[in-house]
Amino acid sequence: MTIRSTVVSTVKAAARAFGVKVERYSLASSPELRLTRMLARHAVDLVIDVGASTGGYGRSLRIAGYEGRILSFEPLCSAHATLLRQSASDSGWAVAPPVALGAHAGQSSMNVALNSDSSSLLEMLDSHAAAAPDSRYVATEEVVVARLDQFHHPFIEKASRPFLKVDTQGYEDHVLIGAAGVLPQLAGIQVEMSLEPLYQGQMLWRDLMAMIEASGFQLWSIVPGFFDQQSGRLLQCDGIFFRTGNDD
Repeated sequence: MTIRSTVVSTVKAAARAFGVKVERYSLASSPELRLTRMLARHAVDLVIDVGASTGGYGRSLRIAGYEGRILSFEPLCSAHATLLRQSASDSGWAVAPPVALGAHAGQSSMNVALNSDSSSLLEMLDSHAAAAPDSRYVATEEVVVARLDQFHHPFIEKASRPFLKVDTQGYEDHVLIGAAGVLPQLAGIQVEMSLEPLYQGQMLWRDLMAMIEASGFQLWSIVPGFFDQQSGRLLQCDGIFFRTGNDD
């Protein structure tokens, strides 16, 4: 065994002792790097980040090498303030005013989760709270709701190959309905999909995939997401789709 491999093995063993897995940064180990490669392949020049929370998705894109524009949407005041701070030094990353995207413009009461990321306009089912106790609701907040295809921003108007990412905790189909007017311009879509019901009235993965494919997109990748910590069952994943015929 070489000195290098000995060091690597020692580092990995030490990391495992703290519950951390160390892997080589590569396409095989990094979904962010794979996504960035796909965005480059399809010449994406704008990522519309719906359900941005505190900006983790945008940061991961930058770390993985995406250099195009990002436009983030986050309705909750506290998360939105953090998102503004995270993006402040990046001229290619804009943050929309606090607004939730959906099928109809108006106002609604949003359920705020303890971990913030699980906040939703829908009621959470007991199965979700049981699988992830830190996702339970602790408050509500009144938010403005808008349709994406009625939202105006210079980044959207200048984009020639936009990509829509939707992570809205069961509300994804509502966002897509409200994006109907811009769907024909999209190069691709990334959407969170639930394999079993986690929110009241949500659309599950089969119907969500059919809805997206009917709009002219094909599935390129699946990214595992939320697991039941007790059973190990996969509860949510992200589907990444690109427009049919744009893969050459």
